[in-house]
Amino acid sequence: MALPLSLAKLAGAMNAVVTRFAPSPTGRLHLGHAHSALVGWRAARAAGGRFLLRIEDIDRGRCRPEFAAAIAADLAWLGLDWDGAVRVQSEHFADYRRALDRLEAQGLLYPCFCTRAAIKAEVARAGAAPHGAEGPPYPGTCRGLAPAERAARLRAGEAWALRLDLAKAAARAGALWWQDESAGRVACDPAPQGDVVLARKDTPASYHLAVTIDDALQGVSLVTRGQDLFDATHVHRLLQALLDLPVPRYRHHPLLLDAAGRRYAKRDRALTLEALRQAGRTPPEVRAMAGFPD
Repeated sequence: MALPLSLAKLAGAMNAVVTRFAPSPTGRLHLGHAHSALVGWRAARAAGGRFLLRIEDIDRGRCRPEFAAAIAADLAWLGLDWDGAVRVQSEHFADYRRALDRLEAQGLLYPCFCTRAAIKAEVARAGAAPHGAEGPPYPGTCRGLAPAERAARLRAGEAWALRLDLAKAAARAGALWWQDESAGRVACDPAPQGDVVLARKDTPASYHLAVTIDDALQGVSLVTRGQDLFDATHVHRLLQALLDLPVPRYRHHPLLLDAAGRRYAKRDRALTLEALRQAGRTPPEVRAMAGFPD
């Protein structure tokens, strides 16, 4: 089933610089967010392109409408504007379902019934070290379940995660690469990520799936985001190939760190844009703190 926009038209529009800032509304923006938003905003404005704002609120358990409103207010106070309507992920579940249907039709998805604890225990028994910030890669426990057992467990209402059969998907896609403005031409190697989750019983899409679909449908030509998401790009490049999506360029910027060398987080309430504003800091001062002096 085709996605609900003409990807041929989007591919033609990829000549223009289109960037986006896509926070999750789970708290107030901090200096690290400001840095990332400024990287994308300045890249678009310097090229006469477009800067988009997207609200990634797939995780309905943690996301709050008041934080989404605060994101827009904080960016406007900082002096950033954006082009067009704000895309809110929770309003576009049908787009992600269509993508899952295409992958399922290719025989690339399977339901997994393992808990996080079970995955960790199996990896520990195999002697493997944890991999990446998301923990150890999935060992494939449910990949070989018989169709009858899968159907029975689904009928019983067990919790499940829909996983991508990575080995099968990579074989179908063949050799791939993507272009990073710092790392250059990068050979796509999603294998270390394992059979990533693309949806759950209570969540219609994972980050990997939603961000890939959104970037394509919004015509994003330059993805600007932190270096902590560099490894995830291998998975996104694979999904682009499987779903016949355009391939943007990438700029994985260094993370903004505090004086102790730690990345900023939403728990650092004293360094949220709200707190800095209330402390009397001006937008130019905060932009300078975020690494962009005027």
